Parts: sequence; structure tokens; C-alpha cells
Amino acid sequence: MWIIDNLNHALNTWNSKLGELWSLLTQSPEEFRGGAVWNVMVTIHGAVKAVGLGLLVLFFVAGVMKTMGSFAELKRPEVALKVFIRFALARAVVTYGLDLMLALMKVVQGLISTIMSASGIGAGTPTILPAEIITAVESVGFFESIPLWAVTLIGGLFIIILSFIMILSVYGRFFRIYLYTAIAPVPLAAFAGEPTQNIGKAFLKSYCAVLLEGAVIVLACVIFSVFASSPPPVDTGAAAVTQVWSYVGGLIFNMLILVGAVKMADRVVKEMMGL
Repeated sequence: MWIIDNLNHALNTWNSKLGELWSLLTQSPEEFRGGAVWNVMVTIHGAVKAVGLGLLVLFFVAGVMKTMGSFAELKRPEVALKVFIRFALARAVVTYGLDLMLALMKVVQGLISTIMSASGIGAGTPTILPAEIITAVESVGFFESIPLWAVTLIGGLFIIILSFIMILSVYGRFFRIYLYTAIAPVPLAAFAGEPTQNIGKAFLKSYCAVLLEGAVIVLACVIFSVFASSPPPVDTGAAAVTQVWSYVGGLIFNMLILVGAVKMADRVVKEMMGL
């Protein structure tokens, strides 16, 4: 029956996007889409590194001029050593910044894998239309099916929209990781100057926040899977329209909880890290 087909199509779309979400969270940006996007970002990173090294000298000179009362202070061995160490460390951060970002990425991927293993939930719990709803819908006549069609059409459309909003948030995290990777040498060069070092610190904290969004999204999926493990109750004594409306409404409420948690992942991480 086309009413059941509407609901099944919406639920299949939701299950498909939920499975895709789990798949995306278990792979690193290096593996995403076969690594094609990552390779381009790494190439851009290498090109931008030259700009970063140029800015490194600029930030360093500006920092020395701002923090030193006079160049005579640089003649003191301890001051000269401190300045040299800062420049050397800043240059190392710019030169090996990609390695540092990859190391942070692997730590977070390990955290995500640990959460998944500890939860015992492999790929989310698929949502299936209860047999009671199917029976109730198949028993109605033509005129009674008209309001059912409207309910399932609106509810199914809402479910499909929620599934795309959810998966777009996860794709958005991947794209932000790519953007951070490509442009990294420029903000990291700010470590060369004491007055500008906060720019580099803010960049690393923001990058870590984007990575940790994956862990928060996984936790949201685990909570949703447990919370929605029992489907909304179906009152078999009520009219078919009432049964379907009650079920679809409860189902959408559960889905809204997950989509809201996924959308708020970035804000939750920023609050945790004080950003």
C-alpha cells in the first residue's frame, strides 16, 4: 500500500543516513572519498607553508621589537637564547605542523573507537515500522486512507529532512578539518612572536574542538540508540489515523533529539574547551 511505502521510504532514508554517519565517524579524513580531497589539501598545505615561513620571520621581528626595550638587550646571552629557542620552536611547528595535526587526529580517532567499542553499539539501531501500524493501515478503506496519506506524507517528509540535516553536520566537520589542514601554516607562524602567540594557540584549540566534535556526535548516537531502543507505543484500540499520527509524532521527537545533539556538538565542545 502506498501509505506504508511512504513511511518505509522515509525510514529507509533515515537508516541509510544514520549508517552513513557511523561510517564517516569511523574513518579519518585521509580515507574519506579515497583520500582524493585529503591529497589536494596536503598539496595546498605544502604551498602555504612557504607563506607561513615568510610570516614566521615577520611575526618574529615584530615580536622582538615590541617586547624588547632596545636591541642592546639582545646582547644578553639569556635573552638571545630565549629568542632563538622561540624562533626555532615556531619554525618547527610550521614545518612539522601537518605531523602534529595528524597526531592529534589519530588520538581523537582512537577516542571515537574506544567509545564505540565500550558502548557495544556497532552501527546504530535501524528504525522499522511496527507490524501493528501496518495492520491498522491495511484495514482502512479508501476515504479513511486520505487523512492517513496526509499524515504519512508530512511525517515522511519531515523524517527525510531531519536525516539530511544530520548527515550534513557530519560532512561539515570533515570540510572544516580540510580547511584547517590547508591553511594551518599561516596561523601557526604566529607562535614566532610573543604578542601574536595567542593566534596560534587559538588555532590549535579550535582544531582540537573540530576533531572532538566526532566524539560528541558518537556519544549522541549512542544515547539515541539506547533512548530509542523501544519504539513509540502503539494504541491498537485507537483509529488508524490516531495510531499512525501518534507513532510518527513520537518517532520524529526521538529523531529531533539526535539531530539537535549532532547540531549542538560544536557548541558543546567549545564550552568544554572554553572557546
